[in-house]
Amino acid sequence: MIERLKGIKEEYDSLMIEMSKLEVIAHQERYQELAKRVAELEPIALLYQEYKETVEQLKELNEITQNEKDLEFKQMAEEETLTLKKKEKNLEERLKQAILPKDEEENKDVIMEIRAGTGGDESSLFVADLLRMYSKYADNQGWKKELMYVHPTGVNGFKEVALSLKGKKVCSKLRLESGVHRVQRVPVTESCGRIHTSTVTVAVLVEPEEVEITIDPNEVRVDVYRSSGPGGQSVNTTDSAVRLTHLSTGLIVTCQDEKSQHKNKAKAMRVLKARLLEQARLKQQQEMAKERKEMIGSGDRSERIRTYNYPQSRVTDHRINLTLHKLPNIMEGELEELIEALILNEKEKMLKKAS
Repeated sequence: MIERLKGIKEEYDSLMIEMSKLEVIAHQERYQELAKRVAELEPIALLYQEYKETVEQLKELNEITQNEKDLEFKQMAEEETLTLKKKEKNLEERLKQAILPKDEEENKDVIMEIRAGTGGDESSLFVADLLRMYSKYADNQGWKKELMYVHPTGVNGFKEVALSLKGKKVCSKLRLESGVHRVQRVPVTESCGRIHTSTVTVAVLVEPEEVEITIDPNEVRVDVYRSSGPGGQSVNTTDSAVRLTHLSTGLIVTCQDEKSQHKNKAKAMRVLKARLLEQARLKQQQEMAKERKEMIGSGDRSERIRTYNYPQSRVTDHRINLTLHKLPNIMEGELEELIEALILNEKEKMLKKAS
């Protein structure tokens, strides 16, 4: 990290010298280019300069405490050393944060899709549990949530659901939730008290801006049909349900939760765009993975990421080997400890790459 900071400081100093020699009017384009880069580097360069000065001051104080004969003066130096060490640690943390790449998607809206995996009815019931857990977490964060679609089963569970979430840092906090979630518990229907293992998959899709994903209307087949299941008087009487098929990729999105065909189509289109953006992102990640011979980011979804063990009241995140014995709290939406630990681990990995 220090070598990188040295490089940033050297580049900053070099650009400042070049700017001082330029005539602004005669070299306006180059000057603006330099000014933009200087503005990017300046906070880090000045912070690093302050850090270097603090380190130098600590070296001087260390020499004083080792060689000074005057006890009173030595004590003053020791007290100042403690103060400067705290400052040094604080500056180190700020520098670590400063050199991390900026997260352009930190506050982007997301669509969270939760699907039943292996385990039959028990898996569909856990989809409902996770939907409730993430909904409560969203409420705790003050986010706005909207149910995009639900595909219920006959046991009060869901085959799949999609939840739209909007708010501060929603993407940065939830994107690491993508993956396979495993649940171990005794099903309600189990008479012998045997523990069953089921899985649910979670996909967190960044909801694209209009400029990011454009869909050719000729590439989408729109089918309308009558809704099925609970939904009020209009169910089975009007063709309000919508199925979108993206012809070139084969992606299919269905939505029937609204009474209005237009609303169902709009919701389905939002989900389709999010899936297409995710598909493009995964393709890019896979290409990068081949070059580096490793999977990165959310491209590796085949592995289980977390286990919810009800008999032991524990939740284990396998990516960071973190186990919390507070499953009831977590299922009530108290996810902050888990999520913050994941984010910290991600930042540490990024710092190693940046160093």
